[in-house]
Amino acid sequence: MPDPTATPGSARPSPPIAEDVAALRANVAQWRGAGERIALVPTMGALHEGHLSLVRQGRAKADRVVVSIFVNPTQFGPGEDLARYPRTFEADCAALAPLADLVFAPQAQEMYPPGSSSMISLEGPAAAGLEDAVRPGHFRGVATVVAKLLLQCGPDMALFGEKDYQQLKVIMRMVADLFIPVAILGGETVREADGLALSSRNRYLAADERARAPQLHAAMQRCAKAIGNGDDPATILAREVEALAKAGFAVDYLALRDAESLGEPDPARPRRLLAAAKLGATRLIDNIAV
Repeated sequence: MPDPTATPGSARPSPPIAEDVAALRANVAQWRGAGERIALVPTMGALHEGHLSLVRQGRAKADRVVVSIFVNPTQFGPGEDLARYPRTFEADCAALAPLADLVFAPQAQEMYPPGSSSMISLEGPAAAGLEDAVRPGHFRGVATVVAKLLLQCGPDMALFGEKDYQQLKVIMRMVADLFIPVAILGGETVREADGLALSSRNRYLAADERARAPQLHAAMQRCAKAIGNGDDPATILAREVEALAKAGFAVDYLALRDAESLGEPDPARPRRLLAAAKLGATRLIDNIAV
C-alpha cells in the first residue's frame, strides 16, 4: 500500500499508486487522522501543463493532493476515441512526482464492478445543448464517474480546468444538488503561446492542422470584442462560423451563454462564449469570458 506518511511534495521517483478504492481510502483516512486537508484532481491521464497547474493549485490550498488517472468509458459515445485516447501513465507519474502525494489509478472493473447499473441523469441549462447536443450521454458519464471519485476519495476540494467550462458547471450543479460535501474549484485555461488551449487531444493534430488550430481562439476573441462593443451577437457569431468553415473547421457550435447557469445570456450579467469544432479528425473546444 502507498506510504501515507510521506512528506507532502517531497522528492521521489514517482508518486505512490493506489489501484483500488480500499487503498485510496486507507491513505485518506491516515491523512484525515493527522488533521490534513485533501485536494483531488480528476484526470484521464496524458497530462499536460493544464493538468499540472491544477495540481499546483491543489498543493497551494491543501496538505495532500490526490490525482486520479482513469480513462472513463461511460463518457465516450459510439465512434469516439476511447480506444485511441492517449495513455501515457509512466510519463504522467514522472510529471506528478514533485507535486502529488498519491495517484489513484483504478481499472474499469474497479469503477464499474459487475452488476453496476446506477448512473446520474442530468437536467437543466448547464447540461442542455452545446456538448450534450453533439455528444448525447457524455455528461451522464462524466457526472457518474466524478460522483464516484468524490465519494471514493472524500476530498475537501476537487479541481477542474475551465477549458471544459460546461463540464465544470455541470459538476458544480451536481455537487450542489446531491449535497456532496466538497468544494469544486476551477482553474484557468492554459494556452500555447499562439492561443491554442492545451488539450490531451492536441497531439492528434497534423502539422498543417496545428498551424491553423489557433484560428478558433482568434475567432472567439473577435466575437467577444464585438459583442462587448454592443454588436448583435447572432450576426457576429454567424459571421465567425462562416469564416471558420472557410478555414477548414467543422463547427459544432459557437454560442453565447450566461456564464453561471449556461442559460440564455443577459447583457446585464457575465456571459461566456463557448465553441467546439473539428479540424480534420481532431475536435477542439474552447471558451472565453465576454
